[in-house]
Amino acid sequence: MSRLSGNLLRTVLRRRSFCTADNIDGNLQSSKVQIFDRHLKRKQDVKKSFPTTLCLGGSLEAIRRSVRGRGGIQRLVMMDSSHDMVKLCKDAEKDFSSDNIETSYIVGDEEYLPIQGSSVDLVISCLGLHWTNDLPGAMIQSRMALKPDGLFLAAIFGGETLKELRIACTIAHMEREGGVSPRVSPLAQVRDAGNLLTRAGFTLPGVDVDEYQVRYNSALELIEHLRAMGETNALVNRVKFLKKDTALATAAVYESMFAAEDGTIPATFQVIYMTGWREHESQQKAKRRGSATVSFQDIQKEFGT
Repeated sequence: MSRLSGNLLRTVLRRRSFCTADNIDGNLQSSKVQIFDRHLKRKQDVKKSFPTTLCLGGSLEAIRRSVRGRGGIQRLVMMDSSHDMVKLCKDAEKDFSSDNIETSYIVGDEEYLPIQGSSVDLVISCLGLHWTNDLPGAMIQSRMALKPDGLFLAAIFGGETLKELRIACTIAHMEREGGVSPRVSPLAQVRDAGNLLTRAGFTLPGVDVDEYQVRYNSALELIEHLRAMGETNALVNRVKFLKKDTALATAAVYESMFAAEDGTIPATFQVIYMTGWREHESQQKAKRRGSATVSFQDIQKEFGT
């Protein structure tokens, strides 16, 4: 724990805790079709301070770097279910000693969030919640941890992620083993994200999506990258050992179906962004049904078809 007083931990933690694009660059547009100025959209951030912020497991180091120098955050609680990840981030804290953000590191599980209700102003989760068994429940706990008018920001991998690998795995397993065993995690679809926010009780829900295509020299290189990311198979009903000939068949199918002329293979990563607020009386609210004073027929008469 670095520079965070015991009073803050008592405020934030519950009394009982549970431990259990070819080029992705900030200067490049991520979509082939250019309709909106994405650079401008990135600058249209929320102009609100979040004194106490909770960052849930996933890309903790990246989040810690991104909040540096932005202001609006005074106290930061970094949480991950991995002891090793918490230690890694804690050891790197010396690199941020000059940004005046009081920082604490705790080991905890998003499904049993060890955070006191109504104790934080912002909850951030970057590419971690897609591993939870009960995603709606984890989001509900995040909402309960927020103070009124607190903000929930999350990024999760969407259902189009690794679609090429899914296809190659399915074909290879059918060919070599006569059946299919799960090799790639089930992921939420874009259409599900808004429903998840509403189900969790957030107000003013917002959903956005980006799709990146990263190129690798081979399918085996992609697998090594996923392993380094901590994104390898963790399904309860997984087949624990992948036969060598099935693995080679998967790589061969992948390359035969998706390889470019230069021999590289693409891997799609779809990222779904979700924003939601804990209810507060100051927030704008939808008008009561039937309270409209102008009908669509009047609008049609005014502006035509």
